Amino acid sequence: MTALSPLAPACFPALPVLKGVRLASHACGVRYAGRTDLLLVELDPGSRVAGVFTRSLTASAPVEWCRKAVAGGRARLLVVNSGNANAFTGSAGVASVRRTVDQAAALIGCAAEEVTVSSTGTIGVRLPDEKITAAFGAVHAKLAGDAWEEAARAIMTTDTYPKGATRTASIDGVTVTINGIAKGSGMIAPDMATMLSYVFTDADIAAPALQALLSEGVKGSFNAITVDSDTSTSDTLLLFATAQAGNAPVADAADPRLADFKAKLFDLLRDLAHQVVRDGEGASKFVSIAVTGADSDQAAHIIAMAIANSPLVKTAIAGEDANWGRIVMAVGKAGQKADRDRLTIRIGGVLVAEKGEAAEGYDETPVAAHMKGQDIAIEVDLGLGAGRAQVWTCDLTHAYIDINGSYRT
Repeated sequence: MTALSPLAPACFPALPVLKGVRLASHACGVRYAGRTDLLLVELDPGSRVAGVFTRSLTASAPVEWCRKAVAGGRARLLVVNSGNANAFTGSAGVASVRRTVDQAAALIGCAAEEVTVSSTGTIGVRLPDEKITAAFGAVHAKLAGDAWEEAARAIMTTDTYPKGATRTASIDGVTVTINGIAKGSGMIAPDMATMLSYVFTDADIAAPALQALLSEGVKGSFNAITVDSDTSTSDTLLLFATAQAGNAPVADAADPRLADFKAKLFDLLRDLAHQVVRDGEGASKFVSIAVTGADSDQAAHIIAMAIANSPLVKTAIAGEDANWGRIVMAVGKAGQKADRDRLTIRIGGVLVAEKGEAAEGYDETPVAAHMKGQDIAIEVDLGLGAGRAQVWTCDLTHAYIDINGSYRT
């Protein structure tokens, strides 16, 4: 385990018991010694599920299984292991998933298609699934409604802290709860979920509506973050609804009754996404990048991500160097419409460049002071249209090399 990120929250949030969800973790020795590496979550009968997954063309066997399972919209069990991604393991990986799913389903007497699975860790190593299935009886006996922090710890790999968030919302005057956990630290770039994350609610919402909400919610959260521009083979985001809160069922994501739920869900997704960035491998600074005045929202997003993924920008931030020329460079390389003389750049709210050159009377002192903080704000306006985007990243330090250079050793 690496040292705790300097951007870590003070503590894991207090996630309440959520009706219809019970969790447990276990140490079964998939890779790690002396730490939990298996998570089991049981959901009440009738629970619904939605998911968004990596678009990697080398997606793992668990991702391929989950895509099919989620299409059915029903879920009873979630099984997650850390330490081994079961990715690029060929037919052996597919068989491993099938054995795990079948034995998990037999554990509680549900259909195999109601079991979702995820694996995270080293790519290209066969998963010793017998260690996982042998632990099913023991971990199932430990299921409890309040084991949220333990669940978040069990799915960690290079993470330095467990990630969780909770919100309450109102549907037709009925209070519903949303809890979420996530893991992610490296191999983080949006092409969907960019990590593993599991969100649970006791609301009664149909699976198609859940899917529509989740697909929209990732745009301003998990698809707006990057640590290192690399997309995982295993990225999975699942949203489960147990229908135990007592609200009248909602079948349409556009139903006005879901307005508060949607807002709170999106806020929770953004919170978890930010926690992933704040735990970026070797990160010492959290960076917010806002792009406005672009030709379109899509163009703004591409430009923002070009800035966020630039090693030169990220290392300048790590070195607390107010080198705004690197931001100019990143805007120019993005391949989107830009006009040098209309471009304006602000760092920490201070205007540093406009009209094709440094701002008149520019004083670097307040910007240099801002760069020494942990939260860095970069604003770019293209001056061309109404397109806008917001993304988040972290700096790039030597610790990133240290972590990844020794990941398998």
